[in-house]
Amino acid sequence: MILKPNKREQVIPMPVVLISTVRKEGIRNIAPYANVMPILRPWDLIAIASWIKRNTLDNIRETKEFVINVPSADLVEEVMICSRNYPKEVDEFVEAKLKERQSKKVKAPSIDGCIAWMECILDKEIIEEGKYSIIIGKVVHLEADGQYIKNGDMDFEAARPLSMMAGDEGMYYTVPKGTGDYRKYAEMFIGDK
Repeated sequence: MILKPNKREQVIPMPVVLISTVRKEGIRNIAPYANVMPILRPWDLIAIASWIKRNTLDNIRETKEFVINVPSADLVEEVMICSRNYPKEVDEFVEAKLKERQSKKVKAPSIDGCIAWMECILDKEIIEEGKYSIIIGKVVHLEADGQYIKNGDMDFEAARPLSMMAGDEGMYYTVPKGTGDYRKYAEMFIGDK
C-alpha cells in the first residue's frame, strides 16, 4: 500500500516524552512531544522538533532550559491532559495532578513518577520560518528510576516507556516489547578488534 509521505508517523514508532519548563514568572508548563531524538551515541545532545506556536518552545527560548521526562504507560491520561493547548498562565502540573520533582541542575521542574529525567540546557535552535523549530538540548543531568535498571540497562518491559503510532484520526499508545534477541554493538564493526 502506498501512503502519503506525511503519513510517516503511521509506520515509525515514536517515543512519548513530557517536556517540563517554567516561565520566568514561575508558571510551570508540561507538554508531550513525540518528535524526540538523541543525536548519536557518543554525544550528550538531544533534538526536539516543535511547532512554532507552543508555550513550551517560548519557555525554552526564554529560560534556555527544560527537562525531558520519560513517562510510563501508566501516565497516558496525564499525557493527554498535558496535550491540551492551555493559555500560558495555566500550570499543567496542577491540571494533570502531577507532582513536581526537584531538578538537580536546572530550574525547570522534573515530573515525579516518570521512569527517567533528562535535564537540558538549550544548545541551539534551528528554525524553519513559519513551520517548525528544532531544539537541540545538551543533557546536563540524566537520571533513571533505579528499580528499572538491571545490569546497567533499562528493563524496558518492566518500565513500559510510553510510545505511540499515529493513525488517520488519532494515535495508538504503545510500549516496547523485546524480541528476546540481544546484540553487542561490536557486531556492527567489521574488521575492528
